[in-house]
Amino acid sequence: MLSAFFAGVQQDFHVFWLAPFWCAIFRAIFIWHFRPYPSFAGKGTALLHCFRYGFWWGMDFNAYVFLFSMLFVTLPGMFLPQYFILGDTIRAAGVTVYALLLYTAFWGKMIFYDHYHDIFNELVWLGKNAEKHNLLDVFLHENHGVYVLLSFIPFAALSILAVKGLLALPDFVLPAVLPPGMEYALLAGLFLGAVAWFYFCRYGGTFWHDDKPEWDTIPSVVKKDIFLARATVDDFVALKTVYKHPLSGLLQHTDEQDIPLLTGVMPQKHRRDWQSLENPAAAFLREAKGARIRKPRHIFLIVAESYAQHPLDDIYAKLHIADGGRRFRAEAHTASLANFLPAGMLSRPSIVSLMTGIFDARLELNEREDFWQADLPTALPRQLKKLGYRSIYWYGGNATYGNFNQYAPAVGFDEVRAAVDFCPPDSPKTWVGVYDHIFLTEAARQIKEMGDTPTFHFVYTTSNHGPYKMDLKQYGYDAEKVMPEAPEGLKRDHQHQQVLGTYWYSDRAVANFVDEIREAYPDSLIFVTGDHSAGPIPMDQGVIPRTEVTLREHFCTSFAMYHRELDQRILAGNTIGGHMNILPTIFELIAPQGFAYYSLFPSLTEPIDHVVTPYHWLTQDAVGSAENGLYQGLAASAEPVESFEDFSGQPRFKAEIDGYTAITGWIARHPELLLDNTE
Repeated sequence: MLSAFFAGVQQDFHVFWLAPFWCAIFRAIFIWHFRPYPSFAGKGTALLHCFRYGFWWGMDFNAYVFLFSMLFVTLPGMFLPQYFILGDTIRAAGVTVYALLLYTAFWGKMIFYDHYHDIFNELVWLGKNAEKHNLLDVFLHENHGVYVLLSFIPFAALSILAVKGLLALPDFVLPAVLPPGMEYALLAGLFLGAVAWFYFCRYGGTFWHDDKPEWDTIPSVVKKDIFLARATVDDFVALKTVYKHPLSGLLQHTDEQDIPLLTGVMPQKHRRDWQSLENPAAAFLREAKGARIRKPRHIFLIVAESYAQHPLDDIYAKLHIADGGRRFRAEAHTASLANFLPAGMLSRPSIVSLMTGIFDARLELNEREDFWQADLPTALPRQLKKLGYRSIYWYGGNATYGNFNQYAPAVGFDEVRAAVDFCPPDSPKTWVGVYDHIFLTEAARQIKEMGDTPTFHFVYTTSNHGPYKMDLKQYGYDAEKVMPEAPEGLKRDHQHQQVLGTYWYSDRAVANFVDEIREAYPDSLIFVTGDHSAGPIPMDQGVIPRTEVTLREHFCTSFAMYHRELDQRILAGNTIGGHMNILPTIFELIAPQGFAYYSLFPSLTEPIDHVVTPYHWLTQDAVGSAENGLYQGLAASAEPVESFEDFSGQPRFKAEIDGYTAITGWIARHPELLLDNTE
């Protein structure tokens, strides 16, 4: 039994290497064929990391070759001698089939890139609506489809020969005689080692799932070259990403399908003629009613990672994890809203929407090369230039993550400053970015050196994000001191304390940053919000009687704004708002009367009846999902909150939600309508 397993697992190990070998060959062919530069001079380091990182990332799939061989050949062969004899034949057949699947995906990527200058992306989903005969015609005539299909024959032959060569490699042989009991010990050790090897490969050269290679963690030296960054991604990995992010039906529409949807949300004066404008967003031109405050030297939009609203609610005050934010909101010149919708349910859709002035709507516009050279009239930094403001995007991590080093300048930012570039090299980091207090302290120092040049600062933190591994005690967090009134079980729960403590840490870091910039620039206009909500309150620990998270807690992020000439009255009695109301609020606060600016939505300085996003909606008394008819009241109650469902099963404001989502789809289909960012 031991000898059979020992021999079999070695064969599993041998054939395993064929898949990453082919992936490397395919990567090399792709790079050579589509290279955007005349030579590879100076690209040596980037190429090395491209292949290294791509090897480990590809193990997300390739590791299963080893698992397949072990589970379906080696293990049964231990008990079935006749099956063991056929083992190498089965291995050869299985690995060859997998190699052919890799080859199919490779040719699919080559053809896709030839047409769209990108690896597999969301456009794959649009293929199901395409004319199949036309696709076949393009494949056969433009992409030499006959030769592609014929190439499968020699490739299959090469794969079979390669598998046979790998299986013929010499094996280690066990001693003929082993001490009593040693056989079973070795068998257990070999089995556990094989399992460990699979997980080590599957997790990209680590034993921790959260450390797996991802797009965001492609080495910076590679990601600075977007072509090599794309080449790093194995074809199955790219297809997996596409599969995990399906387009909504709306974003797969044709222009004809979207015309009535867009017409429904257009301002009255452009209901009939919006199609004649440079793009649909241009219909949303507004005029400022006149400045409400003296023009500030600096404007700050601080977006804190996962800075949800509900830890700021009174019902959770005894936890004291949001005391910095609560203190800021209690000040006389701070105006805040407790019911505030983010533009996205995840970070990037929110950030992109805040920058761009339209909903990202799951399209990841920041990843689209068309949006790296041009932007929209609604873009916030672009519009602030008209009032004399420079714009800087401050990010607590690496700006190449999400390609914001490309995207941010395209929407009008004059500078992009990333913490990994300007903070000390030995700064403690999460996988997302530099710890907030270090990032914000250094950012504040640099801002104070800028003097009086009018500047808009978009500041985005990173620390309040899983995995929660921060050494909180080092930064002063002690559950017994921070939350003495909390249930004892909660204070002893290490996992929950890591989440709560990280929110506490980030809240303090943001509050200290706000205090520092206000001291340096007392006339600053400051907005503080979160990119989306999160769930830091453990509902099962007896903090409040209720054990279910409400829709408001699930959806709503935080919002507060400060200026020494403001108070709560500036909000015109509003109790609700959303990310997309921030842009017009800035202009209505600082712009002279008659100043023209673009905004899809009204300012918080005028009454707002409701708020919609592609994901949710909000009225003065309820919050609901855009996916179904479910909604709840807005009470921040410690007791259970009743849920309701619209009789039709459809969400309120469906036509409006669909219309604003269709604007994004229309613009994404027509990148030629974007404005040159030098204008």
